[in-house]
Amino acid sequence: MQARHETNSLTRRHALALAGAIGMLPFGRAGAAAEAPLIAREIPSTGERLPVLGLGTDDYFTDSAPSRAALSAVLNTLVTGGASIVDTASDYGDSEKMLGAVIAQAGSRARLFIATKLETDELSKTGVQGSLQRLGVSKIDLMQVHNVRSAGQSLAALRDWKAQGLIRYVGITTSETSQHDVLEAVMRHEKPDFIQLNYSMRDREAENRLLPAAAQSGVAALINLPLGRSSLFRAVQGKTLPEWAREFDAATWGQFFLKYVLGNEAVTAAIPGTRNPEHMADNLGAGRGRLPNAAQRQRMVQYFEAL
Repeated sequence: MQARHETNSLTRRHALALAGAIGMLPFGRAGAAAEAPLIAREIPSTGERLPVLGLGTDDYFTDSAPSRAALSAVLNTLVTGGASIVDTASDYGDSEKMLGAVIAQAGSRARLFIATKLETDELSKTGVQGSLQRLGVSKIDLMQVHNVRSAGQSLAALRDWKAQGLIRYVGITTSETSQHDVLEAVMRHEKPDFIQLNYSMRDREAENRLLPAAAQSGVAALINLPLGRSSLFRAVQGKTLPEWAREFDAATWGQFFLKYVLGNEAVTAAIPGTRNPEHMADNLGAGRGRLPNAAQRQRMVQYFEAL
């Protein structure tokens, strides 16, 4: 887990440095985009609005002083930058416990939208109570069934917790394209508030059915792996960001990739993972300013695939 993150840091550091060196955006427009508030989108089931960028925490697997320091710095950047979503899971090692400790120390609970996940065999009272205890909270904003495998998956336990006031929203997740059909089936018969799925410029299968189905069904969509586990940065290492990226206020490759995802209006928010506050700040930049339209998104894909 740690090694994967460090590979991503190296390739992204190079991409950020290159983008900064070429100075591709006019100062006035770049400054305006940087100062703009984060775009927010509605959760269809309630109308509550969420900033379109958040944080995934599967990089925070082992509790240690360096991990807590990294998480604290990244969360501070997220909150001060106007974002709120932080996503974890019961099986991300010590992630829930670390997150709870950092939130308690910072006193930032009221400014966060906390999402976590339970495995199917944890769907019991003990399961939700375990997450509540590890996170140190009395209510979880979004509880999700992690990596749904069965089209017959029931969400009755989650709805019961929602009725009891232990959670606010119900969701289901996958990070595997091969499971999109299962996720769609459960979404249609269980009608959760949220789905969470993998989607990126390189992994676009969700555009064909799952994201349109979510929009049609009135279900919010959180996007995991929007940067393709660093594969997108490896593909553009040493490459110059196209000059026309200024048309939708993308100043770095990271923003280019994230703005592609956010340009799909069925997406509620993207939750890339990072241990680096500079990368968190750069990610937030993708949620400010203009987003690419359909024609621009097609051009982005064509440009990327031609590299």
